[in-house]
Amino acid sequence: MTNVSNPETEGETIRRILAGEKHLFHALIRPCERAIYFLLFSLLRNEAEAEDAAQETAIKVYRKLHLFRGDSQFRTWVLSIARNEGLGRLRKSETRREDSLDALVDGEAGDFTPAILTSWREVPAETLERQELGKLLRDAIDGLPENYRNVVLLRDIEEMDVRETAIVLGITEGAVKVRLHRARALLQRNLAPKLKGFAPKGRNLFGWTR
Repeated sequence: MTNVSNPETEGETIRRILAGEKHLFHALIRPCERAIYFLLFSLLRNEAEAEDAAQETAIKVYRKLHLFRGDSQFRTWVLSIARNEGLGRLRKSETRREDSLDALVDGEAGDFTPAILTSWREVPAETLERQELGKLLRDAIDGLPENYRNVVLLRDIEEMDVRETAIVLGITEGAVKVRLHRARALLQRNLAPKLKGFAPKGRNLFGWTR
């Protein structure tokens, strides 16, 4: 099935899904899969929990699809739902930790459940093509403070624009720019000694120009 990414195509696909063609939801959500997982992993710091939260996000997107009005990009709207899912799980985790209970997620039953999403780890980001370099970068990004890590993942890995990133994270565009600048500075300082052997001649090692 073809992925849906063009806004006009997205709008038509959404209309068809709401009219009863439920199977089209798989194509609609697929272009957002990696971004959903990266954002949730950044928040939850656990692969299994992030994957489970991504599945729940897909279900919630499907059930709330009738609420999408097109005021923002579809991906932005989806990632806002993913962020709320992640933050909600963090709050529940804190409460349950205090009560010494196992973390449980209450799944909602329904007449339709989106298919299991693609394994995001099989679709590496374009900037992480080389395995060894990719591991260094992923480890460095994972070591950033959460507010910086989220911005880097959305801006530099998912290549979202400033406005879209601000909406997803619930901060101002100015805050996005400040956090991204500081995050890049931290990454460059921490990675520069390790990455000298990877730098192609005549190119910016990090490729950050935006």
